[in-house]
Amino acid sequence: MTNHWKQTGIPHKGWNLIDVIDVRNDGESEDETQYETCMMCGNEKIRYVHIVEHSEVEDEFRVGCVCAENMTNDYYNPGKRERELRNRASRLKNWHNRKWKLSYKGNSYLKIENHLLVIFKDKFTQKFKVMIDNTTGSKLFENLEKAKLAAFKGIEHFKKNGKW
Repeated sequence: MTNHWKQTGIPHKGWNLIDVIDVRNDGESEDETQYETCMMCGNEKIRYVHIVEHSEVEDEFRVGCVCAENMTNDYYNPGKRERELRNRASRLKNWHNRKWKLSYKGNSYLKIENHLLVIFKDKFTQKFKVMIDNTTGSKLFENLEKAKLAAFKGIEHFKKNGKW
């Protein structure tokens, strides 16, 4: 296990935060997750990976939150971005527990914050489609659970773009 904090030749400050990612895929269990190891301190089992770069280092480093804060000398943004991902993961977990209603036409639907989500079968393919308010998605889904996940992602997209 390498600890670059104790090595010369690797800058300890002056890094820039590029991105923060959740290595757990939507719907994946803890056991299935391919965790990463912090490239700076060697800490194992990192789920939220902070990608940082430095002008004197050719490759990006994939590190944990504490190392990202120290390397960028930014003690706000790495934690904020990780919290956003943690909150999204929590919302997704709660999403799976929601009780959908069944319309008289047999479609699953939810009303959330004055918005209507409907999942229905395409009459030609018998696959599922998602409608949020009056916007019907173009993608087809093999099963109801995949369509519900797409509805969650649609809401997240609308919220991110200020359309929710």
